[in-house]
Formats: sequence, structure tokens, C-alpha cells
Amino acid sequence: MTSDKIYDKPSDDKPFRFNDEVAKVFPDMLRRSIPGYDATIEAIGSLAARYVLQDTNCYDLGCSLGAATIAMRQGIDTPGCRIVAVDTAPAMTKRCREILAEDDRQFTPATPVEVLRADIRDIEFKNASMIVLNYTLQFLPMIDRNALMRSIYDGLNDGGLLVLSEKVVDEIPEMEELLVDLHREHKQRNDYSALEVSRKRAALDNVLIPETVAAHRSRLAEAGFSHTAVWLRYFNFVSIIAIR
Repeated sequence: MTSDKIYDKPSDDKPFRFNDEVAKVFPDMLRRSIPGYDATIEAIGSLAARYVLQDTNCYDLGCSLGAATIAMRQGIDTPGCRIVAVDTAPAMTKRCREILAEDDRQFTPATPVEVLRADIRDIEFKNASMIVLNYTLQFLPMIDRNALMRSIYDGLNDGGLLVLSEKVVDEIPEMEELLVDLHREHKQRNDYSALEVSRKRAALDNVLIPETVAAHRSRLAEAGFSHTAVWLRYFNFVSIIAIR
């Protein structure tokens, strides 16, 4: 695993982008930056075993390097399924295909995966039993989020599952300040310097736009989901499940 050193020295500050430089270090970046990330990936596999039905489609939206895709594929134990992994970043889809090819050679999986370089807002969801948005919605413009959620709901079969993982903000300013500070300490325990933490936060400013848990649950309800639950929260990171 290549170590994330992108923000370890001063340079021209640029907005965060999912480019080749990020793709090379992305697994290390996720491991050190997002508390509870491994638990989320593990749960996606377990949920796939429960909710993915025969002859249906699954979608990994904002798939990056395919961690959620592989977890779904390993969890699926029913025939005739297909996974569609979608990302807009060429560097991510290229490396995702390489990782999936390596996974194919090791495990000879039964569930095929199609990796698409596309905008998730342009995808037509069909016959879906499971859709994953793993730290992806937060990068979309706020104005587009409701429409995407309605499209996801419409594309899910009855009983289908959505997994939505996001960085969030707390409604109470004092609690938000505490959670941000705890997350900063978490990153420093994972060997990010204060400079790296500061520079990455600046790079993500106005690129990653978080919302409250209440806003996410309200959007899910407006889209039509009647059953939602926060199954994981670690500081200011949450994962929500929603069942159609």
C-alpha cells in the first residue's frame, strides 16, 4: 500500500481532485482519514448477502477503486446478478479495473462487474436490489442531491437496499466543534501531521459539502424510503441504510 504523502509539504494550494496522484495513495488515505471505513466495507458485504436477489442489478456509485464493489461481490451468493461500478474520474476507473482484474484472478467470482466512467446523475437505475453511495453524495452539488435520491428510489425493487455513507455536520455547534477536533486527533494518531490535516481540509473546502444526519434522513423520506436507520456513526462520519 502506497503511503499518502500528498499534503506533507507546502505547495500551491489546489482543490481536492480524484486524479492519478490520489488514486495511487487512495487506500492509505481512506484507512487513515475515515474512522469506521473498514467496518462500512465489511457491512456492505454482509448486507449484500441479505438483500441481493437473483437476477438483479447492484450499483456502486462513486466507486473509486472498487472496495465496496468487491465487498458486494464477495457477499452475493445468488446467481444472475450484475454489479455496475460508476465513477467520473479516469484515474479511479482505470485503477478500479486493474484491481478488479486482480480480484478475478484470485477468486474467480461468479458476479460480473461493469466499470463505467460516467456521471452518476446520468445513470438509469434498473431492477436494482442494492445501491451503494459510499462517501459520494457529499461531492455532488446540493441542488442535484434530491433528484439523484429520487432516481435511486425509483430504480430499486421493492425491498431493495440503499447504503449511504457520508461525512456529516452536527446540528449543535459545540458538538460539531468537538467532533471536528476528535477527527483531527484521529488523523494525527494515524501519522498525519498538523500541516497535512490543515492543507487537506483547505483542499476539500467547497469540494466536499457535508449535511446533517437529519437532512439526509429527510431527503430519503421525501424520495419515498419509509425505513431508514443510522447503523454506524464514528465522530462526524455516518452510514445509513434505507429500504424501499
